[in-house]
Amino acid sequence: MPAPIDVVAAVIEHDGLFLACRRAAHKAAAGKWEFPGGKVEPGESPAEALEREIREELGIGIHVTGHLTTDMTGPIRLICLIARLDGERPTASTDHDELRWVAREGLAGLDWAEADLPAVRRLSA
Repeated sequence: MPAPIDVVAAVIEHDGLFLACRRAAHKAAAGKWEFPGGKVEPGESPAEALEREIREELGIGIHVTGHLTTDMTGPIRLICLIARLDGERPTASTDHDELRWVAREGLAGLDWAEADLPAVRRLSA
């Protein structure tokens, strides 16, 4: 059995709202909402990978402050980490066509990518 592919996602809370990102038309799972992030490269810790991915994808800095969930969806091991902004809120993404700040009670109302659902359920509980 092949080793799982480690992917990290940022659960960024700011002023009581969470950052949700909708996958652009040119990406797999287009139109689905997710927490932003990407693959962990060899030699990176999950936190290092997430800080790099968010810089590349959203053009902002974050600081990882904790762990929320780790779940397997097929070959993907999704590690959702809690993070805070280092500076300004993002305004655009290389992988997403919409960024939305959502209240905790509104998270379940979005059409989430399957891998992100355990984290959404935990936040919404």
